[in-house]
Amino acid sequence: MSHVPGLIQSIERSSAVLRLLAADRLRVGEVAEALDLPKSTAHSILRTLEHVGFVEQDPRTTRYRLGRGVLDLGSAGFDVNELRGRALNWADALAARSGQEVRIGVLRDRQVLVVHHVFRPDDSAQSMDTGRLLPAHATALGKTLLAYHPTVASAVAREGFDAYTRRTLTNRQDLARQLGETRARGWGLAVEEWRAGQAAIAAPLRTSGGLVVGAIGIAGPVETVCDTRRQARQALVEHVVGGARSISRDLA
Repeated sequence: MSHVPGLIQSIERSSAVLRLLAADRLRVGEVAEALDLPKSTAHSILRTLEHVGFVEQDPRTTRYRLGRGVLDLGSAGFDVNELRGRALNWADALAARSGQEVRIGVLRDRQVLVVHHVFRPDDSAQSMDTGRLLPAHATALGKTLLAYHPTVASAVAREGFDAYTRRTLTNRQDLARQLGETRARGWGLAVEEWRAGQAAIAAPLRTSGGLVVGAIGIAGPVETVCDTRRQARQALVEHVVGGARSISRDLA
């Protein structure tokens, strides 16, 4: 194979791009945003993958899609059961440290599918959410996932927003602002947006190459999760982010 200037040899980053394109057709900037890469780096990776036949670019839309070469290798998706299996112990530990309930979620049909749920470690009545679909725009899990999947976020915005409480996001500008804040700090927050009286904090779960494949978060009473300014308590943020990093290391 002849050498093409500017090719990137990072297998991890290339695999992350392929998994991203397995879910949607994206432009260079959207790939860069989803993987937290400079646009020039994302462009070089895509050029490399196009050179070996693993991606193709639509000349009309400039969007990239999986090429015939990678389709011959089989599915490029991530196994949700593997994600859940590797996260079980960390989720239990997070519930114990934070004193709050813990959920792990993935994107499904522009919503959040709860793949694991750990009850709050007390004697209060609770119901199991595993298998439930949650609104992406109104939950910390959802906003964390949408922050790293811009095409899905755009689709959610186009569909409009259901209001679950008086604090639920109801317009595109607010969603875009909060997703930007989530990406900048590395974790998401929702305060009484899905359920009145409840707040939640979530952080992304990454596989090799930095691809976000899920999110883990805690949820509990606003006065427990947030301070008097309705900001997330730093100690809880550190617990969530630390747990997410530990799971991500196991996934890499």
